[in-house]
Amino acid sequence: MILVYVVLLLIYTSGSTKPFEEVAGSVEPLLNKESLVREDAQALKRYYGLNSADYEGVMFYSAEFSISAQEVLLIEVKTDQQVQEVRDAIEERLESRKNTFEGYAPEQAQLIREAQIQVRGRFLFLAVSPEAETLAAAFTKSL
Repeated sequence: MILVYVVLLLIYTSGSTKPFEEVAGSVEPLLNKESLVREDAQALKRYYGLNSADYEGVMFYSAEFSISAQEVLLIEVKTDQQVQEVRDAIEERLESRKNTFEGYAPEQAQLIREAQIQVRGRFLFLAVSPEAETLAAAFTKSL
């Protein structure tokens, strides 16, 4: 039993040797491109305070209109120290967005509360979406 536990623990906490493009390529086709648009490095800096040049890879989609809380973020960090930095930025962004939407769009605030956040080795994944669980499963499977 202990051996099985250790193996499962290693699988879920270890990173992946797959390139960023392959992992992103497993998630990106599942995104609803009618409601999400791909964001650039400036948007990542504006919304998360993160500089995309500091990371191995970044894929960031957000809702085209500000009345929606939907976002999908995938980052591969270069160092283990960056994992906590990115995780903190994600948590801060979610808290800010939740506070924004709670007053006038409770269904959007609920999406934020049900957001899927996963850290697997040097990959961090966030999905705020009605399909968050499906996207998170695709991310996990891609590793």
